Amino acid sequence: MKKFRKVLDGLTTSSPGGTIGSPSSGSAAGTPTSAPTSKEIDVQETLLSEDFQLCKTVRHGFPHQPTALAFDPVQKILAVGSRTGGIRILGRPGVDCYCQHESGAAVLQLQFLINEGALVTACADDTLHLWNLRQRRPAVLHSLKFNRERITFCHLPFMSKWLYVGTERGNTHIVNIESFVLSGYVIMWNKAIELATKTHPGPVVHLSDCPKDEGKLLIGFESGTIVQWDLRGKKADFRIYYDEAIHSVGWHHEGKQFMCSHSDGSLSMWNLRNTTKPFQVTFPHGKIQKDGRKESCKPILKVEYKTSRNSEPFVIFSGGLSYDKAGRRPTLTIMHGKAITVLEMDYPIVEFMALCETPYNNEVQEPYAVAVLLEKDLIVVDLTQSNFPVFENPYPMDIHESPVTCTAYFADCPPDIIPILYSIGAKHKKTGYSHKEWPVAGGLWTLGSNTYPEIIVTGHADGSIKFWDASAITLQMLYKLKTSKAFEKPKPAEGRAAEMVEEDPFAVQMVSWCPHSRIFCVVGISAHIILYRFSKYEANTQIVSLEVRLQCETEDVITPSENENNPCFSECGSHSPQAHHQHLASPGGVTPEGNKDSVPCLKVKDRMVRVPPGYQAELVIQLLWADGEPPQQITSLDINSAYGLLALGNCNGLAVVDFLQKTILLCVSTLDLYGAADPYQRLTRSPRRNRQSTSEFCMRGLSNFYSDSKKRIRTSYQSLTELSDNQQSVDMERSKSPTSDHVNGHCTSPTSQPKPRVPMGPEGPRLTRRGPGRPPFRKAQSAACMEISLPVSHTEESRENSFSRSRSSSVCSIDRDTKEAITTLQFGESYGRKSDAMPTPCLWVGTSLGVVLLVPMSIPTDQEERTEEPVTIGPSGTVLMLKGSVLRFSFLDCTGALLQSPHEVWRDVNASEEPDRPRRRKLVNFSPSSSQDNCGEGHLAVVCSEKQAKVLLMPSQSCLFVHNITESSFVLRADVVSVCNSVCLACFCANGHVMTLSLPSLRPLMDVNYLPLTDMRIARTFCFTNGGQALYLSSPTEIQRITYSQEMCDNLQEMLGELFTPIETPEAQNRGFLKGFFGGNSHSFDREELFGEASAGKASRSLAQHIPGQAGMEGMKVAASGVMGDLARARVALDERGQRLGELEDRTALMMTSAETFSKHAHELMLKCKDKKWYQL
Repeated sequence: MKKFRKVLDGLTTSSPGGTIGSPSSGSAAGTPTSAPTSKEIDVQETLLSEDFQLCKTVRHGFPHQPTALAFDPVQKILAVGSRTGGIRILGRPGVDCYCQHESGAAVLQLQFLINEGALVTACADDTLHLWNLRQRRPAVLHSLKFNRERITFCHLPFMSKWLYVGTERGNTHIVNIESFVLSGYVIMWNKAIELATKTHPGPVVHLSDCPKDEGKLLIGFESGTIVQWDLRGKKADFRIYYDEAIHSVGWHHEGKQFMCSHSDGSLSMWNLRNTTKPFQVTFPHGKIQKDGRKESCKPILKVEYKTSRNSEPFVIFSGGLSYDKAGRRPTLTIMHGKAITVLEMDYPIVEFMALCETPYNNEVQEPYAVAVLLEKDLIVVDLTQSNFPVFENPYPMDIHESPVTCTAYFADCPPDIIPILYSIGAKHKKTGYSHKEWPVAGGLWTLGSNTYPEIIVTGHADGSIKFWDASAITLQMLYKLKTSKAFEKPKPAEGRAAEMVEEDPFAVQMVSWCPHSRIFCVVGISAHIILYRFSKYEANTQIVSLEVRLQCETEDVITPSENENNPCFSECGSHSPQAHHQHLASPGGVTPEGNKDSVPCLKVKDRMVRVPPGYQAELVIQLLWADGEPPQQITSLDINSAYGLLALGNCNGLAVVDFLQKTILLCVSTLDLYGAADPYQRLTRSPRRNRQSTSEFCMRGLSNFYSDSKKRIRTSYQSLTELSDNQQSVDMERSKSPTSDHVNGHCTSPTSQPKPRVPMGPEGPRLTRRGPGRPPFRKAQSAACMEISLPVSHTEESRENSFSRSRSSSVCSIDRDTKEAITTLQFGESYGRKSDAMPTPCLWVGTSLGVVLLVPMSIPTDQEERTEEPVTIGPSGTVLMLKGSVLRFSFLDCTGALLQSPHEVWRDVNASEEPDRPRRRKLVNFSPSSSQDNCGEGHLAVVCSEKQAKVLLMPSQSCLFVHNITESSFVLRADVVSVCNSVCLACFCANGHVMTLSLPSLRPLMDVNYLPLTDMRIARTFCFTNGGQALYLSSPTEIQRITYSQEMCDNLQEMLGELFTPIETPEAQNRGFLKGFFGGNSHSFDREELFGEASAGKASRSLAQHIPGQAGMEGMKVAASGVMGDLARARVALDERGQRLGELEDRTALMMTSAETFSKHAHELMLKCKDKKWYQL
């Protein structure tokens, strides 16, 4: 522990930062501030660097770009490989593991060592890997890199340690799974085919051992050649040359016949007695045309031939549809006897696999389900019911049902919120699923002891919101909300208007949620905000609509004032006080020029609607079009249930809405928030002569909002200058500032009339506006604006250079397009002015230029007065400065504890009231003499920007601590979070660094280069929460959760599920002595004798390279522990020896049983024939 003490006697008003953006305090009138009173801040910090460690915890969602599928029928676990080298292993709910190949090569094929707790992966870099699944975090035990041949197919027989590997050259190699070394036994392609054959058979596409005899290996080549290879005799038993290319082969369990799927959409059946031609060829989906020919069909990519004891065999295949049926969705066909069922899929089929009762390929298979891996989904079909229903998937595989556009993470929520959300959401679940349990039920998972309620909220492109229960590192869908239901359906546009329509007009940009009051706010891409209240009862309601004209016509061109380093800014003469306008539900229309004006982007339902239980829309706030230009997107939002206020901001200004009285309290440009204390000089525009319509840029398509291919993250000031060389110059119209009527700085009338404004003279400076080539939503240089380019060179020097040209009439492009955006907002009990003795409700405002402003408010405390009396708001003009855009505010008391914002306790507005006991609003932490005993002693304010963090003492606004977080990059996300019963500042930078800083001293505690920012998705979705956790969207379909807490890293092992559980291998069916004697000699096949080094020799060293694996942390700890490692290995060897002895004992017992049966039958036969004469036999 370290004690931090700072005496503030005579503390100067400038911070140690020194350069532009560093002044730490200022006053409303630009006069020097008085020295703060003597005060001693004594904070005992408890967090140390040892309390932090960064590691991944769990990954949720559907594996992105899947390529392979495997299933262990004994352990009942499923594995999915992906194109990026990832592996997801799934079992019962809670058993969900993610592994990643270091090479990042695509996974071609997966093979479980059935009931052995191991998995073999074949990757596109021609490497085989053996994964150990007997530990909670699987690790690679061995790797084998092929140097001269490309791997195309692998096959591992059940209870065998020899893996068959087919290659692109047509050769078949054999790998020892235990040592991961190649055997000297090789089946060369030129020996497999006849010598007279002149053409190469192509790559190996299939390998399987004959169910009747394990010594026979069936090899399928792409060209249509099939060879059964006698492993003992090292020769081919038969060769089949078929005209059509082969895609897959499926055996009948008796080993007497097999089925092939071909590229022409046909299925061919072959009998081992006669392999000269197939005894049956069918085109399941090919009909005979009028001219007698078969219509051409698509290839059947895979077929499985599974037998059933009590019914006809199942033939399951994908593809094979006729070409003439355009637009048909991908299909899976199930042929059961004469019945043919075609299941249409929503996405292309990547792989499928029949789930069978037995792991033995020479027994009746009894398939009970089919696992189908699609490009964007995983489904399991129930084969035991005639209508083939789908099992209900317990995993969150539908996160990407609509593209995720934003995320929010809430830890330590009120305990009652999850059950009530689940109960409401359960009423809207889909039906028609199979009544049976999910068949992938392997592994073991128990609820950990250190669990607390966690909720993840995802916003989507279609306007939907999903609430997920994220407690105990699981993820389960709770409730889905569709924000589009608050609006009328958009009418389809025609012609040029169709190009102006937003692709996804309801897409969610950000969310704000108060779990205590259950008030929920959604910000949409069409510059709209929806406020929801939660109710357990359905209701008839009419949504109130407010319209805000937040269109700043002043070019916020910035130039440093002459005394830019002085915290006390002098009055600027470059702009005069502006008139303020407010538009409440103003009638919209079209200007004479044909441009939209004063109309919102969407139309709210203006009738009574019946809303179900759950979140019910109460208020919709929309920004209006202005002069043919669409409203700028909302960049910041905060809501406070205790105050009953909502604040929103964009690059034009700030608006504050009273959602209790449904009125707009404040609508002001960013410039007007400063008053006379503006740190920058702004150039106003001269009146324009004409304006070229820019309505063609109606709204930026959401495809640009979340598409990686078209996305660039945040340009630097210099690169922005280079982007707009060819812009059309248009004269500017007079400045407008749509704000409320102010009397001495206070908003007193939300419905006041606009005042006329004196226009600027024609001699005013003429500026160049953006031309048609510029996107209409160019916002300020903030990470929140989602315009980033890598690498970023964003230095203080370039910033000053870009500002230095702003006085000229030929202003650079950055000066033309830069507006000071509101980047963050925060309500809280604070001190609006330095002279305040007690805290009052305040709104903290942060801008893209690093300026912090305070807006004090006067809110009636009585419930009746609150609904009738207006709330007065008076911007104090207080100015604080930081480097870079302001990202986050937070407040601490003088002991360093986190101050929670005031909130209202939830009450159901639709519940029936008792006449004698009307419900009252119950507020927490809201009153001038609130529960804080030391409220008169001030508090600490934590402010974090893209570049630095500061801790201020309120009300003196003195800077106590400053820390420059990064120089070469910028912060994308910052949050003040609770960790280990203390608080810290957590930051995620664009260069991939995750950092934590102590509070209030801003001492670095952790700095890990974790994740380079490679796409827009991570920047948009990364978020921190309490408990040392964070998450981001690692792919379009997956959420990755991480922890930066050492305590959680230590407890992670017990929180994860066990992939492997000891299960006795099922016994093979008793075939009987006579059937076993005459039915084949598969049990007498000894692969060790045939493939071992003694008989087969060593393989060429240049053919493949063995790479030992790390064996995971557990294996490393065992190996590093010396004698303990030897003992562990000896124990494993004893266990394996005991297992083999047990198997030997089982086989001996089986032989004894067969012998006794034979003796019994022989004795019965002897008694039957004992007294008969020879001629009676």
